[in-house]
Amino acid sequence: MAACKIQAAVPVIKEDVKIEQKVNNTLNKMTIDEKVGQMMEVVVDLLGSNDKNGVFHIDLQKADSIFNRYKIGSILNAPNTIAPTAKLWEKYLSDIQKISIKRIGIPCIYGLDQNHGSTYTQDGTLFPQNINVAATFNRDLARRCAEATAYETRAISIPWSYSPTVDLGRDPRWPRIWENFGEDCFMNAEMAKAMVLGFQGNNPNNIDNHHIAVSLKHYLGYSVPWTGKDRTPAYISPADLREKFFAPFLSGINSGALSIMVNSGSVNGMPVHANHELLTTWLKDQTGWDGVLVTDWADINNLYTREMVAKDKKDALRIAINAGIDMIMEPYDPTTCDSLKELVLDGSISIDRINDAVKRILRMKYRLGLFDHPTQKLCDYPKFGGSEFANLSLEGATESIVLLKNDKSILPLKKGQRILLTGPNANQMRCLDGGWSYTWQGNLTDKFAGKYNTIYEAFCNKYGKENVKLCQGVTYNEQGKYYDENVSDFETVVNAAASADVIVACLGENSYTETPGNLTDLTLSLNQRNLVKKLAETGKPILLILNEGRPRIISDIVPLADGVVDIMLPGNYGADALVNLLSGERNFSGKLPYTYPSEINSLANYDFKKSQEVATMEGAYDYNAKITQQWPFGYGKSYTEYKYSNLRINKTHFLKDDTIDVSVDVTNIGDKLGKESVLLYSSDLIASMTPDGRRLRGFEKVELQPGETKTVTISLSANDLAFVGYDGKWILEEGDFNLMIDNLTAKITCDATYKWDSANK
Repeated sequence: MAACKIQAAVPVIKEDVKIEQKVNNTLNKMTIDEKVGQMMEVVVDLLGSNDKNGVFHIDLQKADSIFNRYKIGSILNAPNTIAPTAKLWEKYLSDIQKISIKRIGIPCIYGLDQNHGSTYTQDGTLFPQNINVAATFNRDLARRCAEATAYETRAISIPWSYSPTVDLGRDPRWPRIWENFGEDCFMNAEMAKAMVLGFQGNNPNNIDNHHIAVSLKHYLGYSVPWTGKDRTPAYISPADLREKFFAPFLSGINSGALSIMVNSGSVNGMPVHANHELLTTWLKDQTGWDGVLVTDWADINNLYTREMVAKDKKDALRIAINAGIDMIMEPYDPTTCDSLKELVLDGSISIDRINDAVKRILRMKYRLGLFDHPTQKLCDYPKFGGSEFANLSLEGATESIVLLKNDKSILPLKKGQRILLTGPNANQMRCLDGGWSYTWQGNLTDKFAGKYNTIYEAFCNKYGKENVKLCQGVTYNEQGKYYDENVSDFETVVNAAASADVIVACLGENSYTETPGNLTDLTLSLNQRNLVKKLAETGKPILLILNEGRPRIISDIVPLADGVVDIMLPGNYGADALVNLLSGERNFSGKLPYTYPSEINSLANYDFKKSQEVATMEGAYDYNAKITQQWPFGYGKSYTEYKYSNLRINKTHFLKDDTIDVSVDVTNIGDKLGKESVLLYSSDLIASMTPDGRRLRGFEKVELQPGETKTVTISLSANDLAFVGYDGKWILEEGDFNLMIDNLTAKITCDATYKWDSANK
């Protein structure tokens, strides 16, 4: 067995000598007050107030006082967490930057959660949520959506977004599944790369005025809380933490990501905001990353109020900054600057640690060109909110929607059919967009998105209002929590079904974000399931439309439906995309980026180990531990069919530095144009640790005319077949592997074992 020598990490972003000179020159002129101020980020609400019409304005005197007193380096959030217009944003940023430069001589960096387009701008473009982007299996779409978001964000003079979210959505109970790219680390890593390049461009040292800085989130292990409840502790094996959960972040920083936001909770008993190993050793020292680590919302306070690892606020600051935090998101308390200064003066935090943090912040500001151009002019961005981005949003929604069931040829829905549209998601924009849409919880979406089509409106446009009857039966209580429902007399809906040729039941969830989206039962609401059961008694064909942020369990009603379509959270053009697909004008090409569970005790992911699925054991204790699922990861049907053949590889034996080219022929054997995502999996047949059953190693999307055949080649680096062993080291072991595409399998053999001494391959 060979092993490499330990080497210092090569910086992931090549050093720019001129930028470093500017950073050092600026740092050398700064007082301690200015340094700790640069490390502080407060909410914009502190800088102004609403007028009598409820419109927020910057109070120049108040803002000047705060910048003068505390030397604040960053501002975040939308005023009152409600989207203003683009023109108002332009005015806010102009006022803020003038005051910042006047009082500190350093531009402010403004951060905003632009999670699926212009989240917090009334007249911008909203794209499908990240879970939908993952369902497209289309890197190019991901990159273009990020580019458009960056363009519209820079148009309002905001240079920084807390996006993309690259936690692994491996527990469907967790309320932030839809903000991620699904359950697989390779998918998240590929989408992280695509989006970082889309947001920032190709040169992280010189980000132009059409791009912005990203903040990958939430580092690390945030997405699998033991209870399924947001911001609660996670327990993750050391091997999985390095091999799977770290992978998307490593991909993002290797692509030039300028900042990372930290996990609010704890992993394996240690709060991440206090974890020097994860924040400094893993992320900075072992990679050479020189970006900014920013806390999540007021999270340093959690170290003494919730996690109980600090005795008070000052102690929590000491722990977090020494662990590696560079910027403190302390929304409403700029006096934290005073406490931080005291910690430096009494030696609890070294001036070197402060200088390192401030250099990282200044470096990001120089890379963004903020010293030369702190603001932009909206008039210089003619594509803002225009047709080009609208078409892109529609394209993304179309490629993301997944056809899960199509029995008895219920689809396409033929023109002239009488359609009963029912269910709580049938006539509301809020459900289509999800959270982070105009407001934090998305609760005002219908107010701001009135010009777009709900599912009902899109059906009327496509099939004629005279052929579409809306009778919902269940609606959401907009004055209550996201899951509160109103129920009318189901008999009214049943009576309406009597004159219908087909029933389209629009089911799922209302919008929610973060902790308010916690649930106690993953099963879809009893009201909605009972509505379907009642309608099934009519004998009319039923099509289920699932509009949900996470896969809610529906195993009792799936057999009652002839068709099932999962639209997830497709954005403002989601309803238009849906009817184009249901009518057959477009073809389905989305695939599930997560495993859709059928029961609460089978929440395994697609890569589960063989030992997790124990079949019936005979004897005194007969039992069955077989894992069930409603639909598997990567599943998605189409109006056409594809045949895979001639799987071939360029080598059957390999060593760690080899590249294995895997080729397959894909033929459209149906009669309709389609796009197919070709997925490459691997299986390690024998390993020193129980191996995963299979792992996604590559994917490519190909468009095929009826009867057309194309060869798809996916290149696989041999070292991608390595895993993190029980000792925490990466290892590629000699032995056999299977490579699988569709129902085809090829065997390859590694001829020598190799173990890495470096933390990352």
